Amino acid sequence: MSNIINRLQHSTPKFFKILRNIGVILAAISAALLASPVALPTFITDMAGYLAVAGSVMGAVSQTAVLNEDE
Repeated sequence: MSNIINRLQHSTPKFFKILRNIGVILAAISAALLASPVALPTFITDMAGYLAVAGSVMGAVSQTAVLNEDE
């Protein structure tokens, strides 16, 4: 468990920072679509749910990447 916490606290490579930001954007877009007061077609709400999962996973995995300066 402490290994995961250490990985989250270390610096992240630039590529994974970009992926993390894209994941946050996808999750925000899906949250906006799902919270919309207008009745949206089922296809759009289904895709918003998939975007939420994809964005969350992308952000979590990207945050655990660690910059190894020794290599």
